[in-house]
Amino acid sequence: MLKKRPLLLLTLFTFLLESNVQSQNLDLSILKSINPQNPNSAFWKTSSSSVYFVSGGVAFGTLATGLIKKDKKLQINGCESLVSVCAGTFVSEILKTTFDKTRPGDKYPNEVFPSKQVHGRSFPSGHTTLAFATATTLALQYKKWYVVVPAFLWASSVGYSRMYLGKHYPSDVFAGAIIGIGAGYFSHWATKKVFKKYKN
Repeated sequence: MLKKRPLLLLTLFTFLLESNVQSQNLDLSILKSINPQNPNSAFWKTSSSSVYFVSGGVAFGTLATGLIKKDKKLQINGCESLVSVCAGTFVSEILKTTFDKTRPGDKYPNEVFPSKQVHGRSFPSGHTTLAFATATTLALQYKKWYVVVPAFLWASSVGYSRMYLGKHYPSDVFAGAIIGIGAGYFSHWATKKVFKKYKN
């Protein structure tokens, strides 16, 4: 049995290595099917850049409105949004540093065509994290279809734009969405614990 263990470990390692290579190939293949040679769509560029304005606007706008109107619930909602985007950004940056994954445009310069060259870390997508953190927080706060549907359509468009513009792999975008959703739920849970008196 002891003699078989190295062979079993080698087989397992080979299987995991091949699986990783196949997943990387799939990641690249999906990205190439989305990213054109000249990604100059004004719509997708606007969608991508909107994340800072929308996420910041929702958080600071809600908080400012709550302070002006002396509305405690709006103040708490604003704080919840701030915690959500900050938590998502923190986790995203930690993972970027940990994995230190090369951007697709740098790794495959003849296959992926960024709208503008960015030499940073690829995994996960920070834009997507921010977008889904904001969308999730709005969905948990208001629970109305006319808030939830547009919020997640917008967040999804941000994620897609990052692939269209050649900035991120699909796995980067997927991870960013999961982190953003998790940050939204964490923030909602945390604010309910801290502000029990005011949260429903």
